[in-house]
Amino acid sequence: MAKILLVEDEELLRKMYQKKLELENFEVETAADGEEGLAKIREFKPDLVLLDIVMPKLNGVEILKRIKADPKLKGIPIVMLTNISGGIRVQECLKAGALGYIIKSDDTPSQLIQKVRIFLG
Repeated sequence: MAKILLVEDEELLRKMYQKKLELENFEVETAADGEEGLAKIREFKPDLVLLDIVMPKLNGVEILKRIKADPKLKGIPIVMLTNISGGIRVQECLKAGALGYIIKSDDTPSQLIQKVRIFLG
């Protein structure tokens, strides 16, 4: 069973994605902000992180850069989960080491699951 860490500050989205992922037999941990997300990455050791970009305390780009700079964590695949479509911010994430990104407003929860499976390989 693949382990997924979902870092999302919007409670409704976080709960909806968590429920959908668990129904698809993923082991899921969640975090509501950047600091909590960074701590959970270290303790949970997920197979994949779904990381929101716009969050309180630490934003997703800052977390991504910290993960990729840490020799113990840099191998964990990170997929940005955002409503920012295209542009400089997404390119910044990909350049910093994100595996890819999912646009929340473009995908249903079922489509998110399909993409998660692809990212997990």
